[in-house]
Amino acid sequence: MATPQLLAVPELAKAAKLGFDSAVLVAHDLAGAPPAWRGAIEAQRAIDARASTQLALVACAAAPGGRLVLSPTGPVQRDHDDVRRYADAARNGLRRARDAGSKAPLVVQLAPPRDARLAHATPVAALAALGALWEPLEAREARGESVVEPVEKVGFLAPAAGSFGAREAAEVAAIEGGLRIARDLCGTDPERMAAPRFAEYVKQAFKGLPVTVRVVAGEALKRDYPLIAAVARASLPVARHRPCVIRLEYAPKGRVERSLLFAGKGLTYDTGGADIKAGGFMAGMSRDKGGAAAVAGLVWTAAKLGLRGVRLIAELGVVRNSIGSDAFVTDEIVTSHAGVRVRIGNTDAEGRLVLADLLSHLRKRAGKETEPRILSVATLTGHAGRAVGPYNIALDNGPARKLGIAEALGRTGDLWGDPFEISRLRREDFDFVAPRSRADDVLSCNNLPSSATARGHQFPMAFLAIASGLDQHALDSKAPLPFTHVDIGGSATEGGDWQHGRPTGRPLVALLKAL
Repeated sequence: MATPQLLAVPELAKAAKLGFDSAVLVAHDLAGAPPAWRGAIEAQRAIDARASTQLALVACAAAPGGRLVLSPTGPVQRDHDDVRRYADAARNGLRRARDAGSKAPLVVQLAPPRDARLAHATPVAALAALGALWEPLEAREARGESVVEPVEKVGFLAPAAGSFGAREAAEVAAIEGGLRIARDLCGTDPERMAAPRFAEYVKQAFKGLPVTVRVVAGEALKRDYPLIAAVARASLPVARHRPCVIRLEYAPKGRVERSLLFAGKGLTYDTGGADIKAGGFMAGMSRDKGGAAAVAGLVWTAAKLGLRGVRLIAELGVVRNSIGSDAFVTDEIVTSHAGVRVRIGNTDAEGRLVLADLLSHLRKRAGKETEPRILSVATLTGHAGRAVGPYNIALDNGPARKLGIAEALGRTGDLWGDPFEISRLRREDFDFVAPRSRADDVLSCNNLPSSATARGHQFPMAFLAIASGLDQHALDSKAPLPFTHVDIGGSATEGGDWQHGRPTGRPLVALLKAL
């Protein structure tokens, strides 16, 4: 995994000595451009009226390599604007410089207006600049990293835009490292990133970091994760598709002030199982592992940064929902790790089964931890994308709502370009999954797609709470446990396009900064 080197450049005069071969100007107003570049900018404006508002490549003798990319943000202070204007401009500008042949672009970001919403515009732009250069793992392995990712280093200069020195550059590089891991794991095809190879990638990525990595597979998985084993049944005859659970633990140096326990959904391919996805809806289902991918990237970043005071514990359920004679089917009753009898309502609602067993294990672990918070992260429902488009969704149980965890994710996500919408868990959600007979304790799902079901992204959390035993740790219990469910069904890929959209690695940044 090769991430372009990020260098903090203190002043423009030193840029030429550092070997940069292009410049990308990110600004809400090009009038603040360095004086030596203004003549070229005005000349471009004279022949192209759009140069002030749209991406443009300009010949500029005073710029590194004689190449200047103008990347205006457009308005940034209207009611509906946010810091993502800077991310978009940096991302688009870097790709244009790369496509022009630059291997060492320098980003110059002019100071944003004084606005609390733009307080982190500089690191957000730097992150977007690095992230713009990621290309799929299959392409890097087949064609060579230097061919598909030719940019070797990126400079970042933020005159009068706040401090961006070596320390800030190192933090951005660490976050981008985690995001690259998340993109690789989420975006890679279902054979290259089948469960055993997913586990191998994770083990390699964490080498040299203070993170314990354990892989649970075979008979131990069947015994300890019965719902996951049911989902995986039809995949077992194919050795390269067999499931695993990856356990990650990061223990910080010094005192632990709180513990974050994550369950990540890692469906390496989702055919829908016996309730097969028909009509072309199976395309893109290798991206159904975005939750596990983002959690892995988050733990990597925390370890790389040496995050203090917070222990991170993660369980990633990595499994393929295959079709076959031994596939689990609708109407089956499977007893979860928590001892809850689950009636299967639709085999295409397999992700919540995977999460329920993981959450049950984390629930037991949480009782031994300091100030625990439990979170599930998953590309769980199509309803998420239908309801809120490209935003993460967070839902709290009672204890988590008392702590304001979803609200904190919302506030932080807005400031760091990783925004959330906040949903609420309601009594109707528990009614929806209530058992219809004495034979079972909870219904996993109805038999319609989530996007065609009222409260299609909310009621699955009620199921998770019951099937994992977390409903016994509600606000009115003797041992309340904060539990927040994060659905990234609409945000895990750019444009909500699971087949062709670039994986985003979200909500890694918001989780890191908020929690």
